[in-house]
Amino acid sequence: MAIRRKSEAVWEGSVVEGKGSVKLGSGAFEGGYSFNSRFGDDNKITNPEELIAAAHAGCFSMALSATLGRAGFTPTKIETTATVKLEKQGEAFVIPNIDLETEAEIPNISDEEFQNLAKSAKENCPVSKVLAGAEISLKATLKG
Repeated sequence: MAIRRKSEAVWEGSVVEGKGSVKLGSGAFEGGYSFNSRFGDDNKITNPEELIAAAHAGCFSMALSATLGRAGFTPTKIETTATVKLEKQGEAFVIPNIDLETEAEIPNISDEEFQNLAKSAKENCPVSKVLAGAEISLKATLKG
């Protein structure tokens, strides 16, 4: 069974002076974005890379929870940060890499097993797969 999700974006004006808005299909978020929020210092509104980072962090955390569950572990807490790098290469902009950093509290698991399961979750996370054109690194820390 395929599940379909959608979001909308509108852009008005030139790339530098214009402005845009994004709206999630669920209605959970609606906000603006601009050239300056993407390439400058306007952090009062969002940008596409920030939305990609949020999607990747959320998906990876869920994938790690599922991977741990299949291995017989129940996480107490998983906190993940995704950092998306946007850079100019030639005349175009690209996302060359994404860094995932996760900290997890999981009872009764060794660090070695945790590292293996975290790597598997990264490789099998649907968002990681769709973003496979970028190098995706993972730093996984097992807490207390």
